[in-house]
Amino acid sequence: MERTDRHLITKGWLTLSVSSLILAGILALLLVVARMPPFHHLVTDPLFFKRCLIVHVELSLFVWFFSFFAFLFTQLPTSKPAPLREMTGLSLSCVGVALLVISAGLPNSKPILSNYLPVIDHPLFNAGLLLFSLGVVITLLQSKLLPGEKDGENHLPEVIHPGLRSAGITLLAAVATIWASWLSTPGYLEAEAYYEVLFWGAGHVLQFANVAAMLSVWLLLTTLFTGEAPVSRKWSSRLFILLTLPTLFAPLVAIQGTTAPFYRRFFTMLMQWGIFPVSLIFLGLTVRCIWRAKRKGSFNGGGMATGLYTSMVLTIVGFLLGAMIRGSNTLVPAHYHASIGAVTVAFMAASYVLFQPLGLKMRKGFCTRWARRQPLLFGVGQTVFALGFALAGAFGMGRKLYGAEQQIRHMGEKIGLIVMGLGGLLAIVGGILFLIIIGKTLLDARSAQKLESPLPLRPLIEKRRIS
Repeated sequence: MERTDRHLITKGWLTLSVSSLILAGILALLLVVARMPPFHHLVTDPLFFKRCLIVHVELSLFVWFFSFFAFLFTQLPTSKPAPLREMTGLSLSCVGVALLVISAGLPNSKPILSNYLPVIDHPLFNAGLLLFSLGVVITLLQSKLLPGEKDGENHLPEVIHPGLRSAGITLLAAVATIWASWLSTPGYLEAEAYYEVLFWGAGHVLQFANVAAMLSVWLLLTTLFTGEAPVSRKWSSRLFILLTLPTLFAPLVAIQGTTAPFYRRFFTMLMQWGIFPVSLIFLGLTVRCIWRAKRKGSFNGGGMATGLYTSMVLTIVGFLLGAMIRGSNTLVPAHYHASIGAVTVAFMAASYVLFQPLGLKMRKGFCTRWARRQPLLFGVGQTVFALGFALAGAFGMGRKLYGAEQQIRHMGEKIGLIVMGLGGLLAIVGGILFLIIIGKTLLDARSAQKLESPLPLRPLIEKRRIS
């Protein structure tokens, strides 16, 4: 594949990931406006709000995460380029996202707030979800998914290659788990119960894919900012194998039956014990590498390193909140909002430093200035949001309660929800800033020669590694 063609596909995945966030924001705005007089009279379908909420969640989590991962994955080196395959995958995913958005306006379609992947029980929504997933899978099924591919243009440090491959393999394991769950889930179940058990196992496996991609970004940013990798390629491979291996058993468990007690217990324990050991090891190695670089005076991250720090802090907060969960209260969403926030802010920080190899340059001034602050702003907002939810949950606030269903019985619950709201607003401002910076950079691509990039990629190009 020509370099220009490959970069067009890579930029296409970046554009799709950012577009999904923009569409998610539009749906959120639509939710607000549709409840305001006099516009509320225009919405006659009482389920419209929940459908918009579901599509908003799909776009801002599922589509955003895995479109951005595809953006990273397409930058792996390969000796066997497959331009037609990659373009087909990108095109299918774009069509899938369009169908997801359209499905929000389908009258008389039932929204189901199942865990991990909430759905709209309608063929159009299912087709959108299937096409987007198929596009990502087609993109992953290449020779570059397996170790040994070193030929071709490579601007990524080799130490992160095992992590991106680990995320890809884990994502395929999640797809296999959904397929196995579909085969073993009884058709007589009510829609709520059916989708809950269908996505329970695969939803847990998808979190492993998210974490593998996030840890890869940690290695990328640390190598860039310090000029050396925090761990050798050999040990990177071993650690990512340790993270990936348990997920390969997931389809075998799912095929045994999704209504069996072991199914729910296995995936709960997989989440509890499978992620944090490897994550903490990488966190320790990353902190050690940064500390050494600062002692030697070779650290060049500056303000751009705030995204890396914020992601690591949110990861720790997510682990601590997860360990505190004792029932079905708002500690549960507090935990996963901290966890997904860690992944999101890492992806945001990575997008800024990967502009240059794609021929993109950030406009000097507003963009370069706020690119250093935006990840911290978003991360602080997400942290406050999660801690507010956790405070409300500590006083017994139930989860998945909205409007009149939400009965505030204690001042601690009220304070927690207020703190949550303030943190959410701050995170929204950070998210809007990210979209503005990325949008300006993509729109300015034609005049990139007149612009200036905020950070050089020289440490990445030199690929200095510890032995």
